[in-house]
This record gives sequence, C-alpha cells and structure tokens, in this order.
Amino acid sequence: MTGSTAFAASGWRDCRTVHGRVDRGPFPPEVALHVVHRACELPDQAGRSLSQWDCTELAQQLIADGIVPAISPQTVQRILASKRLKPWRSHLWLHPRSVRDAAFVQTVREIADLYSRTLPPEAVVLCLDEMTSLQPRHRRAPTRPARPGDPVQLEHEYERAGALQLFAAFDTRNGAVYAGQFRRKRQVDCLRFLEHLDRLIPPAITTIHVVCDNVSVHHGAAVRAWLAAHPRFRMHFTPVHCSWMNQVEQWFSILRRKRLRTVNFADLTDLAAKITAFIDQWNATAHPFRWTAASFDKLLASVEAALPKAA
Repeated sequence: MTGSTAFAASGWRDCRTVHGRVDRGPFPPEVALHVVHRACELPDQAGRSLSQWDCTELAQQLIADGIVPAISPQTVQRILASKRLKPWRSHLWLHPRSVRDAAFVQTVREIADLYSRTLPPEAVVLCLDEMTSLQPRHRRAPTRPARPGDPVQLEHEYERAGALQLFAAFDTRNGAVYAGQFRRKRQVDCLRFLEHLDRLIPPAITTIHVVCDNVSVHHGAAVRAWLAAHPRFRMHFTPVHCSWMNQVEQWFSILRRKRLRTVNFADLTDLAAKITAFIDQWNATAHPFRWTAASFDKLLASVEAALPKAA
C-alpha cells in the first residue's frame, strides 16, 4: 500500500512510539496539502480565536483536526517555507473607495503636471494638509542625554495637556513651509489658515495652486464661499486614499522623525514654539523634493491597462 493510500485509509495514524517520541517517517504529500490549506485561510474560518496563524498553532490545529497524531512546528515551518507562505506576517492595505477609471487617471495626470511643469513667476504650487492631535506629553522626570554606553533616556510616564492641530503648506518649487497651529480641525480653522496664506504670499503671485485631500474641511460651503471671493486660490484634490501624492506628507515625516520622535514638551505653548522653531530652521535651508511626471507613469500605465477598451 502506497503512502497516500495508507493516509487515506488511516489518517496517517500508523505511527509507533520509540522512547517517548513519535517515529512516523516522512509525512505523505496530503499532510502538506492540509498545512497549506489551513495557512491560506484565516483562523476564524477554522473556529480559532487567533489574529494570525503561527507554526505552533497550525501544528496543534492539524492534530485537533485528526490529520496527524503529532507534528512539530518545525515541520510545519519547512512545509510553509517551501510554498513561500508566512501567515504570521501581515501587510496593511486600503481597498480603493474611488474607481480607478479614466477620471482617476486624469486627476493624477493634472497633479503630476502641477509638480513637474515650469511655472510662470506669478504662480506657486502649495501642498496643504494637517497633522492632528499633537500632544505635549510632559514627562514626570527630565530626559537624560546620551552618555558613553547609554542612549538618551526618556521617562515612560507623562502627563496629558491637550493637543494641537498643525496646518501646513509646502511650496513644491522652493521647499518653504507655511504653517498655522490651532486647537481644532474645522472649516473655520482651515479658513484662518487660508487667510494666513493670503496675507503672507505677495500680491505679485496671482495664481496659488493648492493640492489637498478631499475632506470636508477643505471644500465645505464656507471654504467654497471664501475661494469664490479669492480667485487667485485654485484647489486641486487628490483622489481618495492617495495622500501619498501630497508632497507635504513627505515633509510631515521629516518633522515627525527629527522633532516629534521624542515627545516631551512642557505644555501646548512649548510644543507650538518648538514646532515653529523647527519650521524656521527648515525654511532657512529649505529645499524641494524631486517629483517628476515619470514617477507616475507606472501607476497610470497599470490603471489604463485595466480600463475597458472602447468598442
């Protein structure tokens, strides 16, 4: 009787115990099929209350299912490795809420053009967005600087003292950052920031392109009324779930890495002052990010390839 026939007949229970261990020889291919089957379904589908499978849990599941009387996590790992399966890992993704259609392609092309074309001297392109809920997190003990053999030591416990919302606009051509800090993120706060930009940007700039995401604080009735009264501002909205197209997000990552990684500020006033100082220092040596129309070509090619062909 072949190995697979024996498995079908007995469920691979024909094992013998030698000195307290199971001596079963090589598993037949059917066992690997069951391992892969379980690894390719979520634990909830198997009635297990787990976030993710690991080799130990998969081994226990095969035993509970009566597939084998015993199997080691190492054997499960080898089977999964041969199929390039790692069910204990996860990757975040966003299901698109807007259709990747011709309108999406056109929007991406317009933003790519804004970033890459030569602008007349009377025009600027600003990327606008917000960093929300920035907390001071005052530590109960002072932060200790690095010493030979010791890293910077940050007290674990902290006190809460409210939060700031940072509105920022990144100039795509020279890298300068305009900012406003508010206690809330509302249309009225967005209008205050737009007024701030209107005062700072010289009247000689007659066209201000503003790239931002499509949330209500950027296009509500009050904002639309303000824009109608300030025609030099022209809004351009990125598609839903495409915030990566907004260049200010790159600058936010720099701010978070260089100034907000160690969060320890006395209060909201101190936090606001430190962020302002960081922006002033950035603007003293500001530089743009290198974005070209070519950086969008691969994305657009894949979208356009999926579009229905005209009859």
